[in-house]
Amino acid sequence: MPDVKNTRVHAEILPALAAVIGSTTKILAIGSITAKGTPEAIALVRPHEMRATVRYYLAGKIEQWFSRTEDRGVVFVVNATSTAEAHELLEKLPLGVAGMMEFELIALGPLAPLAMLIAEPPRSQCDPRASL
Repeated sequence: MPDVKNTRVHAEILPALAAVIGSTTKILAIGSITAKGTPEAIALVRPHEMRATVRYYLAGKIEQWFSRTEDRGVVFVVNATSTAEAHELLEKLPLGVAGMMEFELIALGPLAPLAMLIAEPPRSQCDPRASL
């Protein structure tokens, strides 16, 4: 853990934070249509893409899926522990195989500062004699 310069975070809390902060739990996958993805080309692949995406959803690989409203593409919340795992999964979808869609992958994990809420406060703040 990096050296903390913030005096509001007591050194006794840091081990507790490290113990509860998890690793990547989800991947935000933002899919964009490539130049190969003409409307005509996508129309041919779309039925296969939809079935494959539903299979991933039913298998628990894709947790949520959305259509991008301001651009052509999709946004998935993927159950994976690394961007490499998500990349491998998404590249197997028909639009990925055809080179018509590419994904920006963002690893997500628990909101780390929330761990401070469950960390034990420094002893000087718990000991009623400390204020005497």
